[in-house]
Amino acid sequence: MSAAAPGGRALVVLAHPRTDSLTAQLAGRARSRLAADGFAVDVLDLHAEGFDPRMGPEDEPDWADAGKEYSAEVRAHMARVAAADVIVVVFPLWWFGLPAILKGWIDRVWNYGFAYGGRSRGTLTGKRMLWIPLVSYSEAEFTRAGWDRTVEHTLRVGISEFCGIKDTAVRFVYDSLRVGEAALDTVDEEVGSQRR
Repeated sequence: MSAAAPGGRALVVLAHPRTDSLTAQLAGRARSRLAADGFAVDVLDLHAEGFDPRMGPEDEPDWADAGKEYSAEVRAHMARVAAADVIVVVFPLWWFGLPAILKGWIDRVWNYGFAYGGRSRGTLTGKRMLWIPLVSYSEAEFTRAGWDRTVEHTLRVGISEFCGIKDTAVRFVYDSLRVGEAALDTVDEEVGSQRR
């Protein structure tokens, strides 16, 4: 990553086990678009990097110790998040929530004293965030059941805003099993709006 990138720094987080998935294609498109807009892009492929989503005692929040030092793996991920001006997270929505590897990354890395509470002092404040969940339902089915509101509230308010990131968007890619390359337009539109 280059500190002198005219667009700033971006972190693209990918949470899918297959490199040939539509999710991976969208993350690749996000990387390309951000780079073309002048961002220095760090791609975090959680599966390819072998991230362990399991919470161990070394990374469990300690409400009585705001200065707890987390594991080296978690501190390295915290540094990547802290370095980013823009964070783009691309993932399939499974059981109407985050895949286990992504949920574990949030649990372990977006931790007490770093992303919220304790000594965090607004570490993530001022960043921009874009969540891109892929949904197999049609937009009509998904919204009729109210899942759009539930998932969007969890991501935007429950995670991003709770950690100080007010400039947050959630952009669903519907019909993910059928939409194909048309989904790339979604990334172009949304990622393009991150340029300032």
